[in-house]
Amino acid sequence: MNRGHRTEATFAQVAEELAAVSRPLLDDLVQEGARRMLVAALQIEVDAYISEHAAIRDGGGRALVVRNGQARERAVATAAGVLAVKAPRVHDRREGERFASTILPPYIRRSPRLEEALPVLYLRGLSTGDMAPALETLLGEVARGFSATTVTRLAEVWKEEYLAFARRDLSHRRYSYVWADGVNFAVRLEEDRLTCLVLVGVNEDGDKEVIAIHEGHRESTDSWLT
Repeated sequence: MNRGHRTEATFAQVAEELAAVSRPLLDDLVQEGARRMLVAALQIEVDAYISEHAAIRDGGGRALVVRNGQARERAVATAAGVLAVKAPRVHDRREGERFASTILPPYIRRSPRLEEALPVLYLRGLSTGDMAPALETLLGEVARGFSATTVTRLAEVWKEEYLAFARRDLSHRRYSYVWADGVNFAVRLEEDRLTCLVLVGVNEDGDKEVIAIHEGHRESTDSWLT
């Protein structure tokens, strides 16, 4: 029995050591795969743009839209990690025209999905001052753009978006069923835990929609009346 226990412990230790070694390798593979996919997508985008304008020529018969090498390498923070990318460039000699990638717009340094993650971190109780160090630990130097000021500004944008959502006209909407429920969070903004009061409706097509969401204190009658 003792020998068997020692063997199990040894296997567990080996498995733990292998997992610790393979994790960085796996992350590297994921990031390299994501980088190659991004480069391939950018190349396809450029090929399509040049092909679309291949017939446009100047007086000497030369194409006005041609390839122009690669841009300088830049680091882009994505959900797959920080990717180092050299985007292909296009020389568009038509007056007033310029190629701009829709996949990787000029000067972009982070994926829009990262900004979508900020509200989650914010609601998890991470203060604006801690946001930048936390993201920098996860994503490296590219995340330094997420300063406390940036997060505060984004919070104002979220507030405006929420108010627009809360004030939208619902007079034309019809719902067959409506559920009312409270979602409790472990975050303590004041004395009580945050409770979100949510109304979810099913429309006549059978699709669910969030009708309304409002902060409350527990699931009290006063909160629901509000």
